[in-house]
Amino acid sequence: MNDTTIDKSIYDKLFMIQTEVGKVAKESTNPFYNSKYFDINKLIEHIHPLLHKYGLLLMQPIEDGQVKSIIIDIDTEDQVASSLNVPEIDDPQAIGKVITYYRRYTLASLLALQAEDDDGNAGHVAVKQQQKPWLNEGTKEWLNAENKMKAGDITMREITQHYRLNKQARAYFESIAIGG
Repeated sequence: MNDTTIDKSIYDKLFMIQTEVGKVAKESTNPFYNSKYFDINKLIEHIHPLLHKYGLLLMQPIEDGQVKSIIIDIDTEDQVASSLNVPEIDDPQAIGKVITYYRRYTLASLLALQAEDDDGNAGHVAVKQQQKPWLNEGTKEWLNAENKMKAGDITMREITQHYRLNKQARAYFESIAIGG
């Protein structure tokens, strides 16, 4: 950080970051929706040098039932924040997906990054976990999931992110996953 950035407000610093950040490449693929998105780790890797350059600290705590993205000016302790309420979900994998999704989008929103919502359906599915359809044997969805899993194109985790499974179906797909 140079001496000229110390005299600038947090908003001046964020403005400079916005002019320098450019577009964030969407390098990750969502196989269920055949869409591209930017991974949270790649996003942070992309913006971290600029935050450091301007003396800003990014924090993404989960507090009071919210996923927060907070940018703090380390010189003045001024801060800006964006947050989303975490839905009540019993499935730990689903809640992890929601948290990751919310971290990405609160940060992108806070910095006003240029991005399309290519994977918005994935976030919608994660938030609405209790409304996932059942994966029933003999349906075209079952056959599709079965064929993709046997081919190694999807994982058990991906199936359970999109479908509810009874114990028998779960055991069947887990046996495919371990090569049984």
